[in-house]
Amino acid sequence: MKYKMMCIDMDGTLLGKGRKISEESKIALRKAREKGVQIVITTGRLYNNAAYFSELVGVDSPVIGANGAIIREKRSNEIIYRSSFNEKITKKILELANKYRIVLHFHTVSSIISNSYVSTTVARIVLPGRNHEDFKVNLRTIKGKEKWLKALEKYSDKVTKIIVFSPSAKRMEEFRKEIGKIDEITYFTSGNKSMEINMKEVSKGNAVKILADYYGIKREEVICIGDNENDVSMIEYAGLGIAMGNAIPKLKKIADYVTDTNKNDGVRKAVEKFILREEDI
Repeated sequence: MKYKMMCIDMDGTLLGKGRKISEESKIALRKAREKGVQIVITTGRLYNNAAYFSELVGVDSPVIGANGAIIREKRSNEIIYRSSFNEKITKKILELANKYRIVLHFHTVSSIISNSYVSTTVARIVLPGRNHEDFKVNLRTIKGKEKWLKALEKYSDKVTKIIVFSPSAKRMEEFRKEIGKIDEITYFTSGNKSMEINMKEVSKGNAVKILADYYGIKREEVICIGDNENDVSMIEYAGLGIAMGNAIPKLKKIADYVTDTNKNDGVRKAVEKFILREEDI
């Protein structure tokens, strides 16, 4: 089979030791792109940070961010697809976050808006490339009900994902029960103290299908590779679904192939096995 698109998760997948992309992986992915394969970073991170890592790889393919809520061309900035929240839902989530004293981050294409100075400071530390000229990530903390209402009025239709977390598993569980009553959303939990929220139609699998259709690429010509719960839909969609060696058991069970771990260049090894011939390596 000649594959035409490879969609790759970041955290726990492409990012290896030190949460960096190995030089060997970069070389393999560039060679795959030179052979005409679209190399699509497909992540839960906000678009600009995902695009920064795509730039580090050195490929010109579109980027899928926010768990599939946005697909955007890097060079032209054309938005191929976007799913955003509305003011009614963001207000409800803010109300519940305040009720249960939950930290939240609203993600747009290029900004993170938080209700916690501490978490904003942490984001400044853990987001590499946030000051990149082309892919800058703006960080903002808002305090006070009136300021939040004004911000939501301005930004709600630009929010593509919401992250919430708490040091208290009990408060997080109470929040989860309430949030589960909102029919228009979907969410993934990470342990019992954090959660990622999107609009209901959003998934990586849906975004991969939209992008494949955009390019006229058949399902069987698509490779998807990931490690976690939010990768399930794209692994199920792919013609060839690959789980990392460090993936959750559920993903390994439904995958067509299990590669090595992220710390042992599992992505590179998959690229070499399924896309590059021996003479390309």
